[in-house]
Amino acid sequence: MKKIILLVFVLVSAVSFSQNDAKRIAQYNLENKTAIQGYDPVAYFKQNRAVKGKNEFSAAYMGVIYKFSSSGNKDVFVKNPALYEPQFGGWCAYAMGSAGEKVEINPETFKIVDGKLYLFYNAFFNNTLKSWNKDEANLKTKAEVNWKKIYK
Repeated sequence: MKKIILLVFVLVSAVSFSQNDAKRIAQYNLENKTAIQGYDPVAYFKQNRAVKGKNEFSAAYMGVIYKFSSSGNKDVFVKNPALYEPQFGGWCAYAMGSAGEKVEINPETFKIVDGKLYLFYNAFFNNTLKSWNKDEANLKTKAEVNWKKIYK
């Protein structure tokens, strides 16, 4: 009887996890299931710069693939992936705060606030990080509310 209960629990858990993975994949800013256009999420924190990751140093977290510039950064991420994931599914933080929209980012335009990674759109003379900096507290609060609505 215990084996049957354990088997049912494992099956229910597997279905639940795969549904969460599918939801994340559908809502996150990904290219071929890869986040941050292949940039290393740990490098933003350790090196304070955007560094392109390599295919040989990749890891998946809840259906999302992350690439790293070194095996050391990969190991750091695997120990606590949620700490290094970008906010708002990797979409532009400014657009999420100002309009509740999913807007592409330039992975080299970022800011770390309170230990969290925020990414921004920066193209065609429009660097949204500058606008974010003018009203960061308000935009951050609005972005968190808007992301919760999108990612129900």
